[in-house]
Amino acid sequence: MVTSLAALRPFVLGLAALVSLTAAGPASAGSIKGAVLYNGPAVASKTVPVTIDQYVCGNQKPSEELVLSPKRGIRNAVVSLQTPPPGAKWEATQKPVQLDQVGCVYAPRVVVVPVGGTVDFLNSDRLLHNLHSVSKDNAPFNRTQPRGRAVSMTFTKPEIVRIDCDLHSWMRAWVVVAEHRFYTVTGPDGEFALDGLAPGRYTLQIWQETLGTTTREVVVPESGAASVTIEMGK
Repeated sequence: MVTSLAALRPFVLGLAALVSLTAAGPASAGSIKGAVLYNGPAVASKTVPVTIDQYVCGNQKPSEELVLSPKRGIRNAVVSLQTPPPGAKWEATQKPVQLDQVGCVYAPRVVVVPVGGTVDFLNSDRLLHNLHSVSKDNAPFNRTQPRGRAVSMTFTKPEIVRIDCDLHSWMRAWVVVAEHRFYTVTGPDGEFALDGLAPGRYTLQIWQETLGTTTREVVVPESGAASVTIEMGK
């Protein structure tokens, strides 16, 4: 029996629609975008005196404890989901995170690594540095580090770990050991984004080394991004 093309047309159109829906998959995920701003008393810019190795480190360094943009944006705040969606666990299979020492300053000051992940501490300065961790749940370490030698450390427990240099007292960095992938560090203007979220209600947690921790409820809509401005102050 020969079937006419006209008779097959509804079947073909239906099949095409089914293929299109299958290819499209689930609805595109939403996101949370926003900024963390400072709302406390005026902060005077501070410098830290350099007392050793001035030939590499210079004579003073700007304080990085609280870095603000002209519009009060807070740099290096950590924004994360306190209520992550199911299946958000972050497997420690990615490449190690790199944290360098350049001009006697840790760069970047704040890094995020998954539980079980590794940080490669680098030393681009032409002098000896020292890596001294301060932690409660992760094993502490205190390692000297000559120029050009990488020191790799693995972090096994969720925690915010402080890193100091005993040789250069102004040097400080933070390693944020995260249980899931919904963590980010704010940029120069305090901006941040968390992508790949299903619609729903979430609790954001924001941490900054001198301002402490605050939380904020956010609802991600069915389509588009949730926009939020979070203020922190002393």
